[in-house]
Amino acid sequence: MDEAQDNYYYDQNNNSNNNGNTSSPCDTDLDFSFNSTVTDRTFASSSARSSLARSSLTLSFNDRLSTTSSSVTASATLSSYNSFDSLHHRRSDPHWSAIRTATNLSSDGRLHLSHLKLLRLLGAGNLGRVFLCKIRDCSDSASSQFALKVVDRDTLSKKKLSHVQMEARILSLLDHPFLPTLYARIDVSHYTCLLIDYCSNGDLHSLLRKQPGNRFPLAAVKFFAAEVLVALEYLHALGIVYRDLKPENILLREDGHVMLSDFDLCFEADVDPTFRCDRVGPTRRRRRSRRRMVVAAEFVAEPNAAFSSSCVGTHEYLSPELLSGSGHGNGVDWWAFGVLIYELMYGTTPFKGGSKESTLRNIASSKQVAFPPPSAGGMEEAEDLIRKLLVKDPRRRLGCSKGATDVKRHRFFEGIKWPLIRHYSPPELRGLAVKRATSNGGRGGHVMTVAPKIRRSWCVKGLVDYMFRRRKKRYSRSRLNSSSAYHHQATTNCNYYQYKVRVA
Repeated sequence: MDEAQDNYYYDQNNNSNNNGNTSSPCDTDLDFSFNSTVTDRTFASSSARSSLARSSLTLSFNDRLSTTSSSVTASATLSSYNSFDSLHHRRSDPHWSAIRTATNLSSDGRLHLSHLKLLRLLGAGNLGRVFLCKIRDCSDSASSQFALKVVDRDTLSKKKLSHVQMEARILSLLDHPFLPTLYARIDVSHYTCLLIDYCSNGDLHSLLRKQPGNRFPLAAVKFFAAEVLVALEYLHALGIVYRDLKPENILLREDGHVMLSDFDLCFEADVDPTFRCDRVGPTRRRRRSRRRMVVAAEFVAEPNAAFSSSCVGTHEYLSPELLSGSGHGNGVDWWAFGVLIYELMYGTTPFKGGSKESTLRNIASSKQVAFPPPSAGGMEEAEDLIRKLLVKDPRRRLGCSKGATDVKRHRFFEGIKWPLIRHYSPPELRGLAVKRATSNGGRGGHVMTVAPKIRRSWCVKGLVDYMFRRRKKRYSRSRLNSSSAYHHQATTNCNYYQYKVRVA
């Protein structure tokens, strides 16, 4: 059984003594050396569910690519993912401006490793190592920082190489605010380098361990769960089954919003999108108003035909059908989504046992999910959502049929305005340093963390109705006066009919 071991571990100590530098005149003479002593503090945010060692160790990347290497001079492929012209929601991001500046100064219009400067080692995983880097000679240090994932293909098996190729392919397809952006892919010699977003606030698992009782308040659980739900909806619309949802793979940007990571365990399937409009019935919004027909639009894009028989993932988040070995589909993500909400609320997973084997037995058994005594009010909706997500029969599990469309309708997410979710303010939590937006348009102004003040619609409508009634009253009075004079004239002349005036 393969576990998701390729996690990004982020060190929030910016005053680390670890220094990394690289000096290379060109990509054919790379001195991509980096020596770093990683202490326990660096891996403080990592999870015990990963098999990586947590003790002090020395990680080094010290391979010299000389000019005499034929593999570099003859078959080196440096391909930048120059899709910033097609990306719409991130087109104005300062990170793309830094990429454009570097590529414009390049002789061939591509991004090379010589344009990047390593700052420190962020972490290591089963597939490669992740470095914090920046664009050389960039004036804005905040917008020029990236995470560089370096994979040595010579050290990986054929199966792991397929995982690397899958992750690179998935990253090249993504264009979503809660998913990483692949700024460049650089293939040189036996290395594959992926330049992606850097998340300075670490991962959700480390933030959870900093809270009292290792649990989030209900409002914070709803905030993070809603953003993860939107990200899963986007992945499933593309036909991508994630299969590795857990707090360790949910990174936090500098603005406090989430970003999913690690896509090497994904698999793709066909999607048949459907759109349907249902007439709910005539309703009246107010008195004296016309009847309006309410139309409910439903868009569903879920990989219902997805099927895989491989058993991958983290043991505490594995679904029963995945453990049975009979094959699984999109339901594994909705099962993991229920486990995620449970862990954010109670600090532990619902079927966790004394060992890995006992945990797997609890998942495979007919035992239903149990909840500890509620510590706060309003937990009924959350527990009901978890029960419907953790149904062991995937055919009856919430989300397996219509995906996120059904999950969004649950009472737990009532009140969330989904089109505005990216502008919601993140919760105030211990250990979460949120960078606020600046009003002067200077550096950091691209971070939209504070939700804009939206006028309440009922206040505006009430003011409009008040002005309309006042104007109508004035018009009625003037009409009454003119009609009274006309009525007096009509009574004095028998050739005219008498008109009754009814004041509105």
